[in-house]
Amino acid sequence: MKPAWDKLMKEYEGSANALVADVDCTAAGSDLCSANVVRGYPTIKWGDPDDLQDYEGGRDLADMEAFAKENLKPLCSPANLDLCDADTKTKLESFMKMSSGKLEGKIRNAQKALEEEVPVMKKVLAHLKKEL
Repeated sequence: MKPAWDKLMKEYEGSANALVADVDCTAAGSDLCSANVVRGYPTIKWGDPDDLQDYEGGRDLADMEAFAKENLKPLCSPANLDLCDADTKTKLESFMKMSSGKLEGKIRNAQKALEEEVPVMKKVLAHLKKEL
């Protein structure tokens, strides 16, 4: 995979909209890897730098080039509101008006609701499936 990755990095070198790079998680890049939950090697992450996602595609050059062409472009985000649909833009704008403390509180409340309600919903779903 390394030769294919090196070629992809060269193709995107100097791009204004995309960064294709590698990080040595065993050396100077260990903090960056920890912050982005890199658990195994090689790991490929992509997306908004503030919300990187795991790449699940093929590991040959053709697959990675196709993925990069389709996905490595500016995305809807607080920095690119013009790329958002109307509903998402409205949500982002409302969140951007909040203080960081208020936003962190909303996140904690949403996480708590998920932790409390999802297990109950799963039990109900299992019960409903048994009745079928």
